[in-house]
Formats: sequence, structure tokens, C-alpha cells
Amino acid sequence: MEILEVPVQLPPPPRNGGTSSATEIDNSPCQCGDDSQSASTVESKMQLPEDILHHIHALMPTQDAARAACASRCFLRSWRFYPRLNLNVNTLRIDKRAPSNDKLTMDFISRVDPIMLNHAGTGVKMFKLTTQPCFSLHPSYVDRWLQIAFAQGIKEFELEMTRVSKMDYDFPCSLLSRVASSVQSFLLGGCSFHPGIQIGQMSSLTSLRLRSVKITEEELCGFLSKSCALQRLLLSDCHNIVVLKIPHLLELNYLEVLHFRKLEAIDSSAPKLSTFIYAGPPIQISLGEALLQVKKMQMFCDGSPDALHYGSKKLPSIAPNIQKLYLSTRNETVNTPKALGKFLQLKCLEILLLTPDLSPGYDFCSLVSFIDASPALETFILRIERPAKRHDSILEALSGDSMHPMRASEYRHDNLKNMMITGFSSAKSMIDLTNHILEKTSSLEYLTLDTTRGYDRRNDKIDPCQCLQMSKEALLEAEKALLAIRIYVEWRVPSSVSLKVIEPCSNCHTETRS
Repeated sequence: MEILEVPVQLPPPPRNGGTSSATEIDNSPCQCGDDSQSASTVESKMQLPEDILHHIHALMPTQDAARAACASRCFLRSWRFYPRLNLNVNTLRIDKRAPSNDKLTMDFISRVDPIMLNHAGTGVKMFKLTTQPCFSLHPSYVDRWLQIAFAQGIKEFELEMTRVSKMDYDFPCSLLSRVASSVQSFLLGGCSFHPGIQIGQMSSLTSLRLRSVKITEEELCGFLSKSCALQRLLLSDCHNIVVLKIPHLLELNYLEVLHFRKLEAIDSSAPKLSTFIYAGPPIQISLGEALLQVKKMQMFCDGSPDALHYGSKKLPSIAPNIQKLYLSTRNETVNTPKALGKFLQLKCLEILLLTPDLSPGYDFCSLVSFIDASPALETFILRIERPAKRHDSILEALSGDSMHPMRASEYRHDNLKNMMITGFSSAKSMIDLTNHILEKTSSLEYLTLDTTRGYDRRNDKIDPCQCLQMSKEALLEAEKALLAIRIYVEWRVPSSVSLKVIEPCSNCHTETRS
């Protein structure tokens, strides 16, 4: 469900340090000037029952709801029942260039306080509060706002506290006992969370997200055991947990565990888990009954052995039936070993190498071991995140060595239909890998060799015409890669294969080239 932001034209803060009365708040939802004539005109035409007007108001987009409250007394009254609040410095239009953080914090309090007092006794269905960057905000204000937000059956709740704060915030778990049967989505960030026996069964909770939350292994496991309807669990930066135990949650199908400093093992008993995402050093992973159920996996490994080694050695036994696998690593310095086992159902494999200057001795052809272990593979994507100058260019190799064939593989890849390499370079082993696929794959339909950082990854939301930035060295390497493609690859591509070669955009990289 889309979160509607709170109207940016807000009730004024309390005057002279006092507390605004309900009448003051209700009569001043926004600073719209004198709309009495417009209001009287709208009022005279409105004959709908009040509950219907409340429902119409709740369905309005944020800006329309604010304007309606300014123009009509009946909508002004229904503002108290507006069910979705999203409070942060952006939606509240607070100037982040305040002379001090204390001033910024006071501005934040003066905006949030009237809004929450206006909803006293009515509560909300969706509440999102982000205090960043107000690091001097006293916890008592947050407690007061949450008391109001949890007044009735809230369904979606998000609280993101400032990570770098003068004061730690301890979430009042007693509030959850009020809404244990109604809350469906729950997010906490940047605070302590110590659920105990006072919290009952979270019978409606389907999504739980904890970010930078202080919680023990026992507290988390106990809370999860009370969340029998949980479907999605997203955990990040929970550094007090060493062994993450997931109880027997029958509905859990999505698990995400990111950047735990002390984590050594994950032990899951959720039988229907289908998607697993992990970021951190290689650890012991046990998926229990979901061993054969996991279909999608993403792994971001920063340590050693890297994700490719871990994937080839461990994943065939951890999740043998995965259909989509994404591996990302920063530490690729040695060749990828032969996979121990098969991925019999793997259809899409994507590998991201983040290291800007891979070891000159790294053999891209060693990635063939993954393809050999995946007889059903249909899509293979290899990304070099930050292309750089190659010291093993096929254009600079000795003529006697430049065309040495790669190590022969006994496997064919006759289900592979689509192959894409971004950050394509003139490295001899990358040329050899490409030619190997062309030779061993009769089913190939599309081959994309992208010498940029990824034409398909441009940010369409910001600027669909803006390419990812490349260094001067990367642009020079792209020119060499284009030449290598023309000399060593193009003539090998069958007529049945659609070859697409992408070069750096002249519009986006003119200044970098100069």
C-alpha cells in the first residue's frame, strides 16, 4: 500500500510555549489565506453524510486532502481522522540549513506536536516517523507521539530514529500489546527493542523490518515465535546477534539478513522460505526444511573466501533447487574454483565483481564452472562494477599467446538464450569466455557486450538519459574493448544471434574524455 505523506501545510505550533487547543488546531490545518468565500461555497453544496466525507477525504492524495481541509469546514473536521501520517523533515518542509541542530529539532517538534495532538483519541492506520537528522530530540517527545499513534488499531508502523543520536531510544514495547491483533507491518530503526512476555501474539503481523536495532538473540527469537503469520523478515545491522535462529514460521517466504558484525551462523526452520538475501562475510547457513524450497538467492560477500568461492563450494548443498542466483563480491583475486555439485534448476545467474582493478592473473574463463554446473541456465549476466585499465589486454599480448584457446570444457550450454557482460574489457580471458559461449551454445539468441558500467542500469527516476560515470582510464579501456570485439568476436557470432555492442555515450562522457 502506498504511503501518503502528511499535508505540508500544517497546523501552527503552540503559541507562546503553550499547548494549542483542539479548536485552534482544527481551525488552522494550513496557511492558505482567507478562504472563507470558497469554504462557504463548498459547504453550501455538500450534503453528504459525515462518515462518507471522512472516507472521501482519507482517499485523497496528500496535497488535495490539505487543500480540501483549507477550503471546507467539513473536511477541516475530518482532518482529525486522516489515517496516514508520514512525518519527516522533508514532508514537513523543515529547512535543514538551520543554524544549529537544536534549532532544527525544535522546528521538528513544533510541527509534529500539533499534528499528533490533532489525532489524539482517533489514532491512525498508518504511521511513519523519521527523526533524522534531529539527533538532539529527547525520547519523551517520541514516547508522547507514539502513545497517540497507538491509540487504536494501527496497521502499518515505521519508526526510524537518528542513528547518530545524543540519546538512545528504547521502544516502549507495552504499546504493541494494544495493537497485537491489528498491526500488519512493523519497522524499527536506530533504537533498542526488548520485547518480553508483555507482548501477546502478533496474529496479523506479516512484515517485520529491524535496522540498526539493539536486540538479543533470545528476544528476537521469542518475538518471532509470536508472529505466526509473518511472511517477510528483513534484518540489518543488528550487531548483538551471533547466531540467528528463525523458528518454525509456516508463512515466512522472504528472509533478508544484512551486515551483522558478529554473525556466525543462520539456522532457519521456516519450511516455505523461497527468497533468501544475505550480505556479510561467509558464514554457516542452514535452511532446514526449506532446503529444496528456496528459489531465489542473493549473496553479497565482502570477506575471504569471496562470494564466488562460497557459491561454488557451499551453495549446491545449501539450496540445490534455486532458480535465480545473484552473487556480488569485492575481493576477487584468484580464479573461481569448480563447483561442487549441480544447480539443476538454475535459470538465471548474475555475477557482480566490484573490485575496480581485478588481479591481472584472474581468469574470467574460470566462471565457466558455474555455467557448467547449471545445465538449465537460460540467462547469464556478468557485471564489472567499475571498469579500469586492463594489464592483460588481448591487444597487447604476444601474437603467439593471444589466440591460445581456453581450457576445453566437456559441457555444452544448449539452454542458454541470453548473455550480457557489462564493463566489458579487452582482457584476453574475457574475450575467450565470450567465444567459448558462442562455440558451446546453440540456443543463444541475444549477446550484449556493454563497455560501460551498465547501460541497462541508468537511473530512470533521476535522469533516464544520464549514464553511470566512468573514469578516463575506463573510457580508454572501453575503446580497446570495442576494437577487441571487432577483431576477435564479431566474426564468430552466428547469424541467429542478435549481437548488441554498447559504447560510452558521447553526451555523458565528453568532459571526462577531455
